[in-house]
Amino acid sequence: MTYVERVLQDIIRKNPAQDEYIQATTEVLHSIEPVLDAHPEYEANALLERLTEPERIIIFRVPWVDDAGKTHVNRGFRVQYNSAIGPIKGGLRLHPSVNLGIMKFLGFEQIFKNSLTGLPIGGGKGGSDFDPKGKSDREVMAFCQSFMNELYRHIGADVDVPAGDIGVGAREIGYLFGQYKRLTGLYEGVLTGKGLTYGGSLARKEATGYGLVYFASEMLKVKNDSFEGKTVIVSGSGNVAIYAAEKATQFGAKVVAMCDSTGWVYDAEGIDLAAVKEIKEVKRGRIREYLNYRPSAEYHDGKGIWTVKCDVALPCATQNELDLEDAKTLVANGCKLVAEGANMPTTLEATEYLQKNGVNFAPGKAANAGGVATSALEMSQNSMRLSWSFEEVDSKLHDIMKGIHRNAYEAAKAYGFEGNYVVGANIAGFLKVAEAMMAQGVC
Repeated sequence: MTYVERVLQDIIRKNPAQDEYIQATTEVLHSIEPVLDAHPEYEANALLERLTEPERIIIFRVPWVDDAGKTHVNRGFRVQYNSAIGPIKGGLRLHPSVNLGIMKFLGFEQIFKNSLTGLPIGGGKGGSDFDPKGKSDREVMAFCQSFMNELYRHIGADVDVPAGDIGVGAREIGYLFGQYKRLTGLYEGVLTGKGLTYGGSLARKEATGYGLVYFASEMLKVKNDSFEGKTVIVSGSGNVAIYAAEKATQFGAKVVAMCDSTGWVYDAEGIDLAAVKEIKEVKRGRIREYLNYRPSAEYHDGKGIWTVKCDVALPCATQNELDLEDAKTLVANGCKLVAEGANMPTTLEATEYLQKNGVNFAPGKAANAGGVATSALEMSQNSMRLSWSFEEVDSKLHDIMKGIHRNAYEAAKAYGFEGNYVVGANIAGFLKVAEAMMAQGVC
């Protein structure tokens, strides 16, 4: 039995029913086997065993009172996975699907994503099964304050710096930061995604979507191609999807379909992003309302967005949204590039099918690293008590995404997997963390 097989067997035994976490570790560990073969000292020092076990997991209750005076109790999580290269960095997710397995999967992926940015940040993740949808501002504030009443003990500017994620935007970050400041008396860069009036960074909202397109653009350049004239599908309609669609459009593409959890819209003339922004960022409405702005568009309930013919597909919604049947449809319809804007939105079977059928594929840990990269830039601005212009941040983001692409491409090539960005991203991200862990001894 190989080192990887033995470690994975142990992971499966210790973590029953944590399917997403097992999926993520299986994908990463198998792809770095050539590195492990070249470095037997990693096995001798139980590097994988230490890498796949979080440094600590905090699980806590979050009681809060709704507007009717009823008390509710949710479960809170913070998985501080690996701090070998810097303070823990990773988002907070508020969604009914949140559980320990999903938090561990996201935290594990975050290690390599953060490493790929080239910035000194470790990996982690957190959140709760609280659903902010349909809640009043006061109810969301009550939850966030209660959540921070426990979390503040475990975070800090040089310890763990959470950010936003699904269900956590500027409103939630504001409530969380206010409570942290109230409890600690500290005004420090402990959260990112803050408002511009109290330490936030310009371009943070746009960063993940813009970064995704910057990365995909580099992939196209390798093939002597570009976004110009391409037909694009973007799943989701949150920040990542909206700003990926915006940047793709700026690069000359036509985005024809977007979706949310209820259904999807198709607009042959090209999605009207001003309408989507008003629906999602102002009204917090559903994508079906798009037809009020463009009656000529089509709306469909449920899944099906991947049936639309396209050149480029950008899954930006949630994990495992693009399965094997979707992948077959994309290939049959002539799709040439899939780049992940969400965290692990493509199943392993779908990823393998896309790669085997000539589709240029970028994993989320590389392609969607723009968000955490800009969060780290926000940390830098907070530490220096500075505020950079939008253009400065966007320029740094573009350079970081180019660097991630270069590192992933070259790492894959060095180990005989040229063009395989999954393997390249995993190897490049892993090597930096592994070298830091070896240098720091067994800890």
